[in-house]
Amino acid sequence: MRCEIAADLAALGDGASFFESLARMEGEVYREVARRRTFRFEHGGEAYFAKLHFGVGWREIFKNLLSLRLPVVSAESERKAIARLRAAGVPTMEVVGFFERGSNPATRQSVIVTRELKDSISLETLFLQQTVPAQVRRRLVEEVARLTRMMHQAGVNHRDLYICHFHVDQSSLYEPTPRLHVIDLHRAQVRPRTPQRWLVKDIAGLLFSSADIGLSSRDYLRFVSIYSAMGVSAAISRRSRFWHQVVRRACRLYVDEFGQDSDRLQSLQAL
Repeated sequence: MRCEIAADLAALGDGASFFESLARMEGEVYREVARRRTFRFEHGGEAYFAKLHFGVGWREIFKNLLSLRLPVVSAESERKAIARLRAAGVPTMEVVGFFERGSNPATRQSVIVTRELKDSISLETLFLQQTVPAQVRRRLVEEVARLTRMMHQAGVNHRDLYICHFHVDQSSLYEPTPRLHVIDLHRAQVRPRTPQRWLVKDIAGLLFSSADIGLSSRDYLRFVSIYSAMGVSAAISRRSRFWHQVVRRACRLYVDEFGQDSDRLQSLQAL
């Protein structure tokens, strides 16, 4: 059994009682499936998010393994990813509570609690609900590219890297460097070095999820340049196969989701 609880949540219990308190707690549910629940709650005048894992079961484990996917059996993977990103200087969530018990991966129970990001908004919501000035859009694209590069250099691949998982502090929108955070690291993987196929998956997810939010071809090329830490021409010529794989995968994701091609993504095939 492992338990780490910040002082401001100590009143919720210690060890198993901490898990049980959160399992009984009601709050604003963001996601609930058979064996996992994510909800927002308030305690002591502050807001938090809790993600409870109730044991995935052997069926889910075998299904993932047969599909050549690593199953997520507890909140430990998210805790490790957050710690690695924070150590690498990538802004992300703050863990204020963690509990895990059980040696059997099918029945292991765990919970992770993070502090709410105040006054933040996902980039997807921002672009869909507001007209973002060109200069602000450019800075946001640059910061997303920079943080994605830092995350991958730190040996972390997100596995659900969509534009909605970048949150920006709204008070920083017009600053030279907007304050972004990477969130929802439930499925993230941590290694000494991230294999290329997982880099492709992450960036293709970003490309797919940003296809309809009003970015320009110049914005995408700016991302390529910042992520690659070199000029656009050099980045594309030196890693042409990589970027072709990214665009092809993003196009497949779009067709799978919407049943048709994206004109915006198709235009990037010439990269």
